[in-house]
Amino acid sequence: MICYKYPRPSLTVDAVVFKQEGVNTYVLLIQRKNPPYQNKWALPGGFVDMDETLESAVSRELMEETGISDVEFQQLHAFSSLERDPRGRTVSVVFWGWLPNKKKPVAGDDAADARWFNLNNLPLLAFDHQEILQMAIGKL
Repeated sequence: MICYKYPRPSLTVDAVVFKQEGVNTYVLLIQRKNPPYQNKWALPGGFVDMDETLESAVSRELMEETGISDVEFQQLHAFSSLERDPRGRTVSVVFWGWLPNKKKPVAGDDAADARWFNLNNLPLLAFDHQEILQMAIGKL
């Protein structure tokens, strides 16, 4: 392993998954099981493992936390505000996509719950996920 004298940030991925039912648009959120922001709602996501790509990481995190797979993702944006994660310097690469069918999420891994929320009735979100969601909604 190579050691560097420079500190490095952590790298995470987050998934913004939408579905349409009639005239309503929904986004998939998880309720965090652990700190920080325990019991708060957030986008599915997590840390990138050393042996995976960003694309495989976002698919893995979505499956682990919601039981949902087969979403065709597009990269939305990299979020790098200095104070975005109270655990330390973290950069998140966010992906977004549509789920073509009505899969029911099943909470797993570090998610206490997983649900679809109407975009017109959203809870307060953890981290900077409100900002992330607003950018994704702008793509709709």
